[in-house]
Amino acid sequence: MPPPVADRAPAGARVTARPPALPAAFAAPSSTAVISEVYGGGGNSGATLTRDFVELANAGSAAYDLSGFSVQYLPGAPSAGSQWQVSPLTGAVAPGGRYLVAQAAGTGGTVGLPAPDATGTVAMAAASGTVALVSGTAPLTCKTAADCASDTRVVDLVGYGSAVVREGSGPATGASATASVARAASLADTDDNAADLSAGAPTPVNAAGETSGGEGPGDPDNPTEPGTVRVHDIQGTTRVSPLDGQAVTGVPGVVTAVRTTGSRGFWIQDPSPDADPRTSEGVLVYTGSAAPTVSVGDSVLVSGTVDEYYPSATTQSVTEITAPRTTVLSSGNALPAPVVLDAASVPGGYVPSAGGGSIDALPLEPAKYALDLYESLEGTRVETADTRVTGATSSYGEVWVTVEPKQNPTRRGGTLYASYTDQNTGRIKVMSLDSTRPVPVANVGDVLSGTTTGVLDYDSFGGYSLQATRLGTLTDRHLKREVTREQKRDELAVSTYNVENLDALDDQGKFDTLAKGVAVNLASPDIVSLEEIQDDNGAVNDGTVGSEATLKRFTDAIVAAGGPRYSWRYVAPQDGKDGGEPGGNIRNVFLFNPARVSFVDRAGGDATTAVKAVRTKKGVTLSASPARISPLDESWSDSRKPLVGEFRFRGEPVFVIGNHFTSKGGDQPLHGRYQAPARSSETKRVKQAAQVNTFVKSLLAADKSARVITLGDLNDFAFSPTMSALTAGKALKPLISTLPANERYSYVYEGNSQTLDHILTSPGIRRFDYDVVHINAEFADQASDHDPQIVRVRADGPGHGHHGHH
Repeated sequence: MPPPVADRAPAGARVTARPPALPAAFAAPSSTAVISEVYGGGGNSGATLTRDFVELANAGSAAYDLSGFSVQYLPGAPSAGSQWQVSPLTGAVAPGGRYLVAQAAGTGGTVGLPAPDATGTVAMAAASGTVALVSGTAPLTCKTAADCASDTRVVDLVGYGSAVVREGSGPATGASATASVARAASLADTDDNAADLSAGAPTPVNAAGETSGGEGPGDPDNPTEPGTVRVHDIQGTTRVSPLDGQAVTGVPGVVTAVRTTGSRGFWIQDPSPDADPRTSEGVLVYTGSAAPTVSVGDSVLVSGTVDEYYPSATTQSVTEITAPRTTVLSSGNALPAPVVLDAASVPGGYVPSAGGGSIDALPLEPAKYALDLYESLEGTRVETADTRVTGATSSYGEVWVTVEPKQNPTRRGGTLYASYTDQNTGRIKVMSLDSTRPVPVANVGDVLSGTTTGVLDYDSFGGYSLQATRLGTLTDRHLKREVTREQKRDELAVSTYNVENLDALDDQGKFDTLAKGVAVNLASPDIVSLEEIQDDNGAVNDGTVGSEATLKRFTDAIVAAGGPRYSWRYVAPQDGKDGGEPGGNIRNVFLFNPARVSFVDRAGGDATTAVKAVRTKKGVTLSASPARISPLDESWSDSRKPLVGEFRFRGEPVFVIGNHFTSKGGDQPLHGRYQAPARSSETKRVKQAAQVNTFVKSLLAADKSARVITLGDLNDFAFSPTMSALTAGKALKPLISTLPANERYSYVYEGNSQTLDHILTSPGIRRFDYDVVHINAEFADQASDHDPQIVRVRADGPGHGHHGHH
């Protein structure tokens, strides 16, 4: 939203004293605020005035604060179905002053009221009815004079004509199309309507002392009649309003939801929609730093400026009315029925293409594309039912669900991200507008049972989101963290694990949870290739590059969790050269269990020296170990360099390459305004993958049966050009593609289960068992945002000719 502005009182605002206690019931006559005049004939045939009104007066010596009060109307002869109609009040009545509440207009009459101090929409009857001044805005429920007399919220009450509900011996008489009932100039209140009020020509007076005909049609900044523009005119048939940047006056709608934190504002929806499915009937009214003063169910007129707000340069926009001036006409109105979002209503297409350009100007096709449907519902009430969670509840109180349960389901309840061309249209982010009822803590596969109702919004973090006014209840499906099997004696177990910026300053709980993942869930692999180990003081930027304290804490925690005492190897980066969190000096690290596997140390590996394959009579070795692949090549600038190590297992060499390719940051979002979205970060990853592929081929050129395991967080998908570059020439086999399709994921982003982490093996590895161990990505409570992976390789000597299995 636009930047917040400092809170300030509106121009001309007056601060008035509130009575010290709630006023007594009207059984005790009021010596302060009273209903001084009631007229229900406005706009009737023969009338001069164009609309009904209720006038209040203050007989006291101090201002009478009306904040939170209302004027309410009941028909003279109420039926079982009759309801009190509410008109909220603001401001105050000055001592000896008047306060004018305008009500509905008719088609007759020629003279307008003076500018009203409050406006309702009640069509009062000319000859008979009851009006009450009420401390509060909840509708009264009394239908008899006795019941209303005992309701302590009623400050004053006037029944006129033949009204059943009245004060005293009888109602005030003589009201008609041309006559009001009014108190004497003394404002005396004896709690007897017949005695206190008499009929006469209507004489409305407002707080400024103005009378009819003196001020013309009223204040254009605070209209009491709808203007010519409706919400669907503002929203238009594309993503951008045809009225963007223009002022609008008196846009009518019912308040459907209010947001009191963050980007404050409220949503209105026109209860009289047009026939065009492309035009949304809802819109956000943005109030900035000012808390909204309206309530759900208020019928309002909003004036302000139409704006298309872009949360970021690549997102779609939110259509909103800014710098609003709002008139509340009535309260307690029914809300428009929500649009149901489900598998039947959401189309199969995701979003139109503009050849990489902006889709802003394309006419919406809500029957064809999911994002066009959601845009056509921007700001309107929607409802989902029994939705499965596809992205666990985040620390921001957001949860992703799907309204299309059969769309690419994973084995554990998520929604698989299958390809760039097959987007999951049913994903919706759910947030709560009710601070007393936050989004429940949910894991993937859980269900939000029953209906979730709210307003469809758009933000930069995931696109279309359901701002819930009513949340379904959580059905816990008891998702379990997986535990992989232990490797056999003749299996070398190698794992990859992104431990999310681990450093020695992190709390012990994070170390303990990650350690349990290694010792228990991964069953203590022989080699663990770690990504995102930071230097010992994390984000402190003081030249520190070592990770000894971080790794000691981590390996101690693994022992405490029942795992082996791991040794470690890494090549420390040059300060500030490897990207990641500034000052963190992120790097790849090998842990290994020296009781099961040995590390071949060869000097010479440092931050800037490139490792080479060395051909010997006994096969291929490394020029240095541990070492880095082409660290000075431009493809690795400001990025983590691959770590290479030579291990021996049961006398045979195994080469392990730990990777952490450059992130997808900077790519255009799937839900953004540019379609198809550009993947600008991909260029660098493809170059990085080519460097690793070239090095693997150099090992295989020296020994075609060399056993090479390449693994890590590649920040890209199995179907990506990055993977094609890494596997070129069949140098490496991606193991993720050996799993059933519904298990090919290790990371969940915006409700999509996807794979960024990978293990790949060279042709010399023929017998293997591969597993993604789901312990983090699907859970609200996670030590890392990645799931680890493991491969168990049988210790066949070279050339044994076994066929792979998994």
